[in-house]
Formats: sequence, structure tokens, C-alpha cells
Amino acid sequence: MATIRNIVILGGGTFGITAARKIAAKVDTTRYKVIVVTPRPYYVHLPGLIRTLVTSDGALEKQIFMPYGSTLNGKGDVVVANAVSFTETKEGGEISLSNGECIPYSGLVLAPGTKWEGALSLPDEPSAILEHIKSWREKIRNAASILLVGGGAVGVEFAGELKDYFPSKPVSLTHAHAQLLNDAYPDKYRSALLARLGKTGTEIILNDYVDVTEPSKDGTITTRSGKTIHADLIIPTRGGRPNTDVVSKSLGADSLTESGHIKVLPTLQLPDHPRIFAAGDAINWKEQKQAGKADGHAAVVAENVLTVLNGGEPSATYKGSPEIIIASVGRTGGASYLGVLWGPVFGDAVSSRIKSRGLLIEIIRQKLGLGRLE
Repeated sequence: MATIRNIVILGGGTFGITAARKIAAKVDTTRYKVIVVTPRPYYVHLPGLIRTLVTSDGALEKQIFMPYGSTLNGKGDVVVANAVSFTETKEGGEISLSNGECIPYSGLVLAPGTKWEGALSLPDEPSAILEHIKSWREKIRNAASILLVGGGAVGVEFAGELKDYFPSKPVSLTHAHAQLLNDAYPDKYRSALLARLGKTGTEIILNDYVDVTEPSKDGTITTRSGKTIHADLIIPTRGGRPNTDVVSKSLGADSLTESGHIKVLPTLQLPDHPRIFAAGDAINWKEQKQAGKADGHAAVVAENVLTVLNGGEPSATYKGSPEIIIASVGRTGGASYLGVLWGPVFGDAVSSRIKSRGLLIEIIRQKLGLGRLE
């Protein structure tokens, strides 16, 4: 009887699960088994997390945490643990887990995602996650005024939710650039988003930095330019950092860029590591880090990992994806940009219909074959 070889995916977020499902759909189960290693027993739907942290309305914590259930359609397993390290040989390698297990692999896909700070930094244990959410809801409810540090999509959506549920609470947002977001998006979209967020009453402070995470005793924060902001709660909403410590520990620091992203070839293989692939926010690719890129990454990874395991040379290459963004501003507002054709920009009607109202929860559940918390 032939030995069944493992294809292991490190990371149970959007990119990891999408890659696992595409591999599982192609794999011969008499030869290979797909294993997803992830620190939590359920998928975390990040687009719904901000509203969940702001309000108990709708009990979103019962919706945004989605059990993996039958996501792999019986063609693999989900192992709940952290990867401590992994080794590599000519034929594969072995992964050491925090639960003491060691899993051999013939092919490895790294999709470790992003590390966040503050409110968005979730613990791993389900009970601790619920306490974390409860704690932040209380902090937000009790705060007299709030400062958001970072005006990317996370900061914009946090401000929108705060002003939607607490319209009289003063909310300020600082951003290092002259416009919200970054220059991956055209000025016409960034201006539209600035105007839409401004309608909520959020104080938007551009071209300025805040270096602290706690206000002074008198409830003030001084920016780098010397501006004084009144707030008794600071919420970091800067972009996250790649969650790649285990990659550096296992393969060496030269497998990462200075920013901590995983170096990859257009085949999404790691250079000099033909049986190791990477996908998602943690890879060094010039594009915005968004869940909408998952299908493009996963298609390349799925085709190439199976080609390599069958003794072939990988030929599928990742060429990037159009930049598309839907930034919610509360439950009924938002601004969207489609980076094709003439680059159309849409307002509240389109943005709320697609994302702001339902936060894409049911779309993602169906797309990834996920379950519901009881």
C-alpha cells in the first residue's frame, strides 16, 4: 500500500483556506492528504471584527468566527496548534507544533498572515477572544473621546463604526500621508473617501504622526508636528506586520525582506526551496494586502505544488490582481474603487449593498464552505 504524503498549509486565514480548498479539489486522496495548521479552531472573518469590537448589536461574535467544518470536503484535516519550527529535506520536511506533534510534509504552503496590535490583536483561545472583545467594547463605551492612529482601510472603517454607534463621541484619526490610504489608489478615490468619512464628524488629521499608544494623564496626545489632540483612548489602526517569525527561525533571516515579508518567485515558491510555497499578506509582492487576492494566489500555489510533487517543473506564475477596495463607513455608508476600465468610484449605495450592511459574512461562509458557531 502506497504511503500517503502530506501537503501542509500553515495558516487558516483566507489565503490559507483558499489554497487548501483548491489543492484538495485537485488532489488524489490515495496519494496525498491536505493538512491545515492554524492556532484557532475557527476562521476569523476580519472584515467583521471591527464592528464586533465596537458593539454587541447583532451578536456578531457568533457570526464572524466560523468553524472549519467541512471546508476541505473530507480530503484533509485541520490541526489546531501553532507551528514552532519546520525543517526541510530534498523530499519535504517536518513541522514541529506547539501541542508536541510533528507532522511530516512533502509540500508546504506558508500563509501565516499578519500580526495586528491593540484591539485587532486577538488571542488564540476562544474564551480569551470573547474576553478580549468584551474588554474593548467596555473601553470604547466608557471613553469620552477616541484617537485612531492610522488612516488606511482599518482606520477608516473603525472611525465609521464608532461614529455610527456613538455619533456624539468625539473621534479623531491621524494619518501620515496627505490623503487617506496610500498611493496605490487614485486621488479621486482617496478624496471621495475623505469626504465621506468627514461627513461622520470624525476629525481627520493628515500629514502627521502619533508615536504613543497611551494618552497622557490629562487625556491629551501630542503629535510629531506639535498638535494637541484630546482623547482618553488610543486605538492603533496602522497596517499589521507579517507574521513570519517561524519562517525566519526555520529558514534563516535571508528568507525574508527587511520588512519581514517572505521572498517568493513568480511561481510563489521560495527561492532555493522548491517544495515550499507562500501566499497571502506575508509575501513580498507589490500589491495591496487584501483577501480579494486569495483566489489568484491559491490558483498558482495549487497547480504548482502538485506539479512539483509529481516530479514536474512548475509553470504557473502569479501576475498580480487589479486593485479593488470597498471601504465601509458604518452600516449604511462607504466608498468603493474598481481598478479596471476607467477606474470607477462608487458611493454609499453600492458600498453598503455589497459590504457595509452584512460585512460579507454569508458570502465568505459560502465561498469557503465554513460553518456557524452554535
